[in-house]
Amino acid sequence: MSASNGKGPAPVTAGPECQAQVDPLALLRTPDDPPWDVYLTGPVFLDIIFTGLDSAPVRGTESWARGMGSSPGGVANMATALARLGLRTSLAAAFGDDHYGEYCWDALEQGEGIDLSTSRRVPGWHSSVTVSMAYEGERTMVSHGHEPPPETVFSLGGAPRARAAVASLTPGRRAPWIAQAAHHGTRVFADVGWDETGAWDLAGLTDLEHCEAFLPNAEEAMRYTGATSPRAAAHALTEHVPLAVVTLGAEGAYAVDRRTGETAEVPAIAVEALDPTGAGDVFVAGFVTGTLADWPLADRLAFAGLTAALSVQEFGGSLSAPGWSEIAAWWRKVQSVEGQDPAALRRYAFLERLIPQGEAARPWPRRRAVPTIGFRSA
Repeated sequence: MSASNGKGPAPVTAGPECQAQVDPLALLRTPDDPPWDVYLTGPVFLDIIFTGLDSAPVRGTESWARGMGSSPGGVANMATALARLGLRTSLAAAFGDDHYGEYCWDALEQGEGIDLSTSRRVPGWHSSVTVSMAYEGERTMVSHGHEPPPETVFSLGGAPRARAAVASLTPGRRAPWIAQAAHHGTRVFADVGWDETGAWDLAGLTDLEHCEAFLPNAEEAMRYTGATSPRAAAHALTEHVPLAVVTLGAEGAYAVDRRTGETAEVPAIAVEALDPTGAGDVFVAGFVTGTLADWPLADRLAFAGLTAALSVQEFGGSLSAPGWSEIAAWWRKVQSVEGQDPAALRRYAFLERLIPQGEAARPWPRRRAVPTIGFRSA
C-alpha cells in the first residue's frame, strides 16, 4: 500500500479485495527507474451512478433506477484503472475537505494504493459531484463544481518522475506540465474531449507536439482531420503525433505507429453493457500498460479493448475498472466454452504468460463495485 510520502512506492495491493497483483513491467525494471510508472493530474469528482433505467428521465416525472453506484470519478477513473493493472501510479489533484472529498481520498490512497503526495486537501472547498444516468447503452450526466483555488494548480516541479503521463488536451489551452514532463523523458499519452467551440482545429491542440500517442474516438478523429473514415483519420493524425489510436465503438479500435509503419486493428468484445461510465479511461489505461511493457501493437489494442469491455459490466467509473483477477477469470471462462472462435482465442493468448497462478478457480463474472459510499460499521 502506498504511504503517499513521496519516497517511492511501497508494495501495492490494488482494490478493495486485495486481489493478486501482476507487475506487467517486472522484466523491465531497473534500480535507476523513476519511482512511478504513470503520473496524472486533473479534477476528481464524486460520481453517483444510476443504472437500470428503462428510458431517459421525463420532465415532471419521477424515475426509479434498479441499480446505483458511488465512486471517485473524473481523473480518478484513469488513476484507478492504471493502478489495478499493476502500474505504480501518482495523482496530483485537489480534494474538498467535506465528507465526499475524504471518501475519495481514502478510496484512492488506501483502497487502490495510489500516491497522493502531490495532491492537496483544500479547506473550505467542496467536492465536485457528477450524477450519471445510464440507459439504452448511453448515459446522461449532470455535474456541479467550482474551480479550485489558484494555489492548488499543480506543475511538474512538485510531482515525482514517471515513465509516462496521461493528459487530457483542451483546445486552445496549454498545460505547461506536459512540455516539462516530455522534456524530462516522460512518455505522454493524450486523449481529448468534445470540442465545444466547434472549431476542431488540430493546431489548437498545442500540447500534442509533446505527446507520444493520441487516442481520440472515431468522431473526434474525423472532425480534427477532415478524413471521411476513422482509419484514414488515424493515418492523418500521425503527421502530428508518432502513434495514433482511434477507438471505433462496437467495431473495436485501429492504430498506426508512424515510427515503425505498423498498423493494427482489433474488433471489440461483445458484452452486455451495464454502465459505460469510464470505459474510455480504462481503454487508455490498458493501452498505456501494454505500451510501457513493450507489447506488440495488436496485443496492446486487444488488451485495452478487453479491459474496457470488462469495465462496462459494472457500476461506475473507477470501481468498475478491472484488475488482473477479473482478467484472469474472463480468460479461463472463454477457454472453457465450447465453440469459441480459434482466431479469437489466439488473439488473447498473450494473457497466458501474464495471469497470476491460482486464478483459474475464481468465479466469473466477478463483482467489485459497491452500491453506496460506505456502510456504517456495527
